[in-house]
Parts: sequence; structure tokens; C-alpha cells
Amino acid sequence: MTRREALSHPLAIVGVLITTVSAVLFIALVIAALIGLLTNPYAGLVVFVVLPAFFLMGLILIPVGVRLRRREALRHPEAVVDWPVVDFRQIGVRRTALLITALTAANIIIVLLAGYGSLHWMESPTFCGQVCHTAMHPQFAAWRNGAHARVACATCHIAEGAGGFVHAKLSGVRRLAEVSTGSYARPTPPGADMPPGTQAETCVGCHKPGRLVDDRLRIFREYADDEANTETVTVMRMHTGGSSTAPFIHWHVDPSIRIEYIATDAERQKIPYVKVTEANGQVREYVAPDTTAPTIRDGSRRTMDCIDCHNTVGHPIAATPEQAVDRAIASHPLSRKLPFARREGIRLVKASYRSQDAANRAIAEGLRAFYQSRGADSAALAEAVAAVQDAYGRNVFPDMKVTFGTYPDNRGHITSDGCFRCHDESHATKDGKTISADCELCHKQLEDVS
Repeated sequence: MTRREALSHPLAIVGVLITTVSAVLFIALVIAALIGLLTNPYAGLVVFVVLPAFFLMGLILIPVGVRLRRREALRHPEAVVDWPVVDFRQIGVRRTALLITALTAANIIIVLLAGYGSLHWMESPTFCGQVCHTAMHPQFAAWRNGAHARVACATCHIAEGAGGFVHAKLSGVRRLAEVSTGSYARPTPPGADMPPGTQAETCVGCHKPGRLVDDRLRIFREYADDEANTETVTVMRMHTGGSSTAPFIHWHVDPSIRIEYIATDAERQKIPYVKVTEANGQVREYVAPDTTAPTIRDGSRRTMDCIDCHNTVGHPIAATPEQAVDRAIASHPLSRKLPFARREGIRLVKASYRSQDAANRAIAEGLRAFYQSRGADSAALAEAVAAVQDAYGRNVFPDMKVTFGTYPDNRGHITSDGCFRCHDESHATKDGKTISADCELCHKQLEDVS
């Protein structure tokens, strides 16, 4: 049987067509992506996942078709299939061998490019936040509006080494299956699928917890619900860093000190046990009242790192509607010149809506109806509508059951227990020493201006 006869099976022909077409499309679309012609978030899914899958499927179909054709030939007595004679003295054989070698090399290059491109693209924020848009929409929207908007998802969510890579990809396969079947959790659990130690490894790549730094000033702006949207400014001196002998906030992650704790809930908001190992080896164990040995034994043990306080730094969502509207006023999208701007903004943002589109319509209608009789400037009103819609859209996602306070912010103790999970004066050692709740361990209020 000649090579042409072996390749005449319909399955082999289909395989050749699929492989050829997908290869040509892959090369063309890669070039288009490199020169910036493809901007849709689903383009990467087609280029680096779908087309390579078709390409490999075609490669598999070709030998299957050849084998089936040979089996058919063997059923007939007159069809004797013998090993082909390869005689490189014949120019046709040399051309065929050269063609097969060239095509094999091209196929290997295409598969390598596709594999690299698919892995690289599936680690991108575009894939994480827009392809799986419903499940990860809250995290993607918060990430774009946060301080780490220029840091790719994989930088923080994949641990170093082969183990971290494999863990991330296996978790991604499960997530993809959940998205495909609609069985993903609503809301997405905080820190889902993050391997132990990832935060400590990635944070210190940019931030140095052991570095000596000066105290820092934080300015908090809040507004009243009166007509003038009266502003209150609180200035806090934060004891961020300093010498290891003085109390300061980043002492908790000082490389010479090890803090371990037991959490009894998935969100790590209930901490009945804390163990501190000093640089000199001295160990202190603090236990909350009424904590039993089984509670400590069955709880989740963890070594404290950056993310235990900065747990929402990558995906900040406002803890309260008041906080979201106050931030909009402080950054000026929502003008204080509009009477009762804060009160009306909070009223509309706090309301329950079926979707973000419904919220946008209701917010626009509500503000226009309120200010119509007050002769508000149309430009200022349009800006206020956009600002309040943005305050809602950044923080509330009805499809994922995410709203204000869904993810507690542990940097502080105003909207959640935060610091007071441990610093409550009730966690005590056997000799009666407690974890202090003294405010000035971490900060000092310098000014409160109304």
C-alpha cells in the first residue's frame, strides 16, 4: 500500500485538514496578537487553548486513519502490506523525508509556542478576571481599583517553584470545571486555593518587613449627612516600623520573630490561641478564655504573615456604604457642593438591586428626581450620578452575593474585629500576661478637625 493510499481514509483526510487549518490560523492570530489587533479577552482563549487543541486532535486523527486504512486492506487476501522501502538514492524519497522533517519541526514549534502562550495567558489578569467574568468579577474589579493594579494575579497567587506551579494549575482546572457547570461558590471564599507561605514569599519580593522606617501619617476624611456634607478630618500617626525593641505594627512580621496562631473559622476571624517565639528563643503562649484543648487541636494552625492584616490589599472592597461614599467625596468625583450629596448617595448605594445594571438605572433616576426641584447644575449632577454608580459598582456584585462587609478588612478595628482578634486584653499566658489593647502601640491620634 502506498503512502497516498494509506492517507486516503476519511479520518486521516479530516486530520490533515484540521491540523493544517488550525496551524495556519494559530500563526496568523499570534501575529495579530503581537501587533495589537486582538484586544478581546476571549481572543487568548481561542488562540492559545482552542486552536492548539484542534491542532493536536488533527495530529492524532492522521495515524488513526492510516491504521484503519491498513486494517481494511488486510481483510482482503490480495492486499499485502509490507514495510515500505526507503531508498534515499531516489529524489522523491529524499524530498518526502525532507518535507516530513520540516513539517515535524514546524509542528513541534507550534505546540511549544501554543503551550507557552496558553500557560502565560492563563496567568494573566485578563484571563482570571474577564474570561471567568462572573465568578471573579468582584476580585477583578477591586484589583483594577486597588494599589496593586499593576501586579499580575500570578505574582501573588502562585507560589515559587514547581510545586506552586502544579498547585495553581490543578486548582485552576477545578475552578474551570466549576465555572463550566456553574457550581462555584457565591461569594468566592477569601484566599481560596492560595498555598501556605505564598503571601510571605510574594510580599517580601517588594516589601521589606525588617526595614527600619519612620512613622507615617494617615488622614481619614468623613462627612456628615447634613446639607453642607460637613467634613471631619482625623490625622493618625501610625507606628509602622522602627527598632525591634520598640512596639510597632510590622513587628508582627519581623524576620527574627515567629508568631503562630490557631483559627477556628475559614475567614480567620476567631483566634483562640497565639504563640510568640522571640529572637532569643523565649516562647509565650496566649489563650483566650474558655478555650479547650480540642479547640486548639482541631483548629487551623498558621504562621502569621503580611496577609493576616493586609487581607484585602489586593482586592479592596469597602466595608460599609458610608466608607464608599466618603471616599468618593474625598477624591472629588462626588462634589460636596451638591446639598445632601452624602446622604442621598448612601441611601441609593445601600438599597438592594437585582443587578448592577438595575442599580445604575435606579441611582441615576433617584439622584435626578431628588435634585430636579433643587435646580442642580446638570454637569455636577451627571458627575454625581457617575460617582455614586461607581461607588456601587466597585463594591457590590449581586450575581456573586458580594456586598459591603462581605470580606472583612483586618487593617484596623473599626468595621471588623481586625486587630482585636488578638489584641483584646483577654488572650493570656499561664502567668497572667495578656496581649495588650493599648491604642498607642500602633498609632496616636494627632488631630480631629470638624
